[in-house]
This record gives sequence, C-alpha cells and structure tokens, in this order.
Amino acid sequence: MPVLFSALVPPDDVVEEVAEALGDLGEGLRWEPPERWHVTLAYYGPDDVGTRAAWLAERLTGQAGVDVRLEKGATFPGVLWLTAAGEDLTPLALAAGAGAEARPYVPHLTLARFPREDPGVAGHWTERLSDFRSRSWTATEAVLMTSERGSGGTRYRVARAFGLGA
Repeated sequence: MPVLFSALVPPDDVVEEVAEALGDLGEGLRWEPPERWHVTLAYYGPDDVGTRAAWLAERLTGQAGVDVRLEKGATFPGVLWLTAAGEDLTPLALAAGAGAEARPYVPHLTLARFPREDPGVAGHWTERLSDFRSRSWTATEAVLMTSERGSGGTRYRVARAFGLGA
C-alpha cells in the first residue's frame, strides 16, 4: 500500500520565484527537487488510494479555494522549510484530516533536509530566506499524493485531484 498525503501544489511561477531566491544550493543539505515541492494538508500513512480518495472527496466538497503565500525560511529538526501563509489554509487542512495527527498543523513547504545533529548547517538559509515572500495565489485544487520509495529515491505522484471553490 502506498503512503498517502494531501497537498496543495504551488504554481510554476511561484516555484520559479523560490528557486531564484535559493540561487546556488551548495553543500550540506539534501535538497528537495522543485517538482516535489508542495504544501502538505494532511498525512495519512499507508492507505488504499480509492478508499482515501472517496473519504477526502467527501471532506473537501464545498471547501473554497484558499489564498496562499510562501514566506520566510524556518527549520524543524532536520528540515529547512518555507512558511505557507493563508487565512483559510489551516481550516482547509483540518477538513482534509490534519487534526488527526499527533502534532499541531504547521503549514510549510519543505526545501531540504539536513542531519538533526548539525542544525547550524541550515542557519545560512534561514537568514537568507528571512525576508522572502512569494506572490499570493489562490489554490483551487487539492491533491491526494502517493509517496513511494525506490532505488532512485522517493517519488511523489498525484493520485487524485479535488477542485476547491464553486
């Protein structure tokens, strides 16, 4: 069974904006490729795609599109990320199931990973991204994604898409 999560995928021009702000990536971090950048709404773990898609469709029916903006860099242990800001983002995530997780929902876009025992390696990047602010966009679609590990690393694939808004 694949590992599943729901997410919002930023538009191409916002992805380009982030990539431009990062510039040369350098060493010390394991960077997520831009084609995998997303704002997670909820993580489900191993699950059946059809069952979870039906459940998610029911939960997202009637949910409006949300305005989202990426801004300043921050870290969790071992993770460099950008804050995802938007007034209606957390309510959408809760509708998608984020409240079922043990930890509080923190909307973000993961940029890179680093050894937990070396948190200083991300300091340059949080400083560099402290004033970053992307343009706002209206997310009109949420996606159910699969995460599958293979010999070439982890691969994300959109399993289903759900329209948001009227």
